[in-house]
Amino acid sequence: MLAACDRATPEILLAGPAMGTTWNLRVVPGATTIDSDAIRALVESTLAEIDASMSTYRPDSAISRFNASPSTDWVEVPASLAGVVVEAQRIGSISDGAMDVTVSPLVALWGFGAAAPRTEPPTDAEIAAALERCGMQHLSVRSDPPALRKALPGLTLDVDAIAPGFAADLVASRLEALGLGDYMIEIGGEVRVHGRNAQGQAWRIGIERPEERGRSVGRVLQLEAMAVSTSGDYRDYFETGGRRYSHTIDPSTGRPVTHGLASVTVLRPTAAEADGIATALTVLGPEAGYALAESQGWAALFIERDDDGFRQRETTAFAHAAKAGES
Repeated sequence: MLAACDRATPEILLAGPAMGTTWNLRVVPGATTIDSDAIRALVESTLAEIDASMSTYRPDSAISRFNASPSTDWVEVPASLAGVVVEAQRIGSISDGAMDVTVSPLVALWGFGAAAPRTEPPTDAEIAAALERCGMQHLSVRSDPPALRKALPGLTLDVDAIAPGFAADLVASRLEALGLGDYMIEIGGEVRVHGRNAQGQAWRIGIERPEERGRSVGRVLQLEAMAVSTSGDYRDYFETGGRRYSHTIDPSTGRPVTHGLASVTVLRPTAAEADGIATALTVLGPEAGYALAESQGWAALFIERDDDGFRQRETTAFAHAAKAGES
């Protein structure tokens, strides 16, 4: 995602690394007396908290400790991790399992995430063995006190498909608690906006073209209280034997998706929901994904590869949102 606005009145712009990616914040302080150092400290402490809870790259994180444990008893975890799992299970239920945070063994098997990259696909036997260690039905979550429980000792989690969105929501809630109601926060491409920019206008959010080389904006939406997430196969993949293998794994087959969907952009009230839904729709593909989004009233833009390049298809809800704030 790309985001931009021109400055005419005071505005604080901050950025930095986090969660293996980057974050960007634009905030209009208005009448508050909070300075940029305090805002930066708030963002960085929030993202450090999420990283310590959900990063599979850190052996000391809560999720890594849960993954490493063979126990099938309840394991206490931070409330943030339990909350992410609850939201992932909800989206997984709606999408008939397309959103599944237990596919970690398959993600690693195919050489994505924290695993060493592959140049050749795994064997059928390796895929079958990894599938036996997956499945949301083997994962239980408790909110009070927050805890997770696995029914299979080898079950492991990877919440990268929803954690950046959750992080954006948490930063947003903490900004608002300080009286900062006009902001745009972006974490690894997951965007959440509220209020208006320094010119008193809606935030302008660009939707990136699904191009493998270079970066360009295909459409620009003007939004005031919304989250935006784009999921696609055009950045993270490997090719061998003339075939592309996407990082998006279909939990039902244990293999990367094979349809022609290049990207899906979703607009929802929260970034965690937009993030998770975008992943689920990408797994389902252009037909089943579109049908689900339309039936649920989700605002989603599908960009599919065809012989002439790309074909766009938007849900009714997205068309209404675009008409209300497109430039």
